[in-house]
Amino acid sequence: MSLASEFKAFVMRGNVLDLAVGVVIGAAFGKIVTSLVDQIIMPPIGLLIGGVDFSAYKWILKAAGPDGKGEVAIQFGAFLNTVIQFAIVAFAIFVVIKIVNRMVKKEEAAPAPPPPEVELLTEIRDLLRKG
Repeated sequence: MSLASEFKAFVMRGNVLDLAVGVVIGAAFGKIVTSLVDQIIMPPIGLLIGGVDFSAYKWILKAAGPDGKGEVAIQFGAFLNTVIQFAIVAFAIFVVIKIVNRMVKKEEAAPAPPPPEVELLTEIRDLLRKG
């Protein structure tokens, strides 16, 4: 098998395609969550704490020079935005996994009854042990 055909067989397997679709959807979902946090959730929070853009909050350790370069700052506002984005994504994944687990449990909860032949053979075995 040539390297190209082996690679094609690998890529065409279901798991690789599912992973690729998941990565693309995940990237799009990440952009939606970023927009949700930056444009919908954080503005009201910023308004409540003084009417500033929350992502601009930072502790300046060293001020910028006259040329506007060289500032050293801890940007805790941007970090907090990222933490909120992570929490939203984690909660969404939790909900999806919970739904999938519920569906899997329903399928597993109803095991098929054993065929009548198995029950009959079990009764015969039990009778032979007694007698």
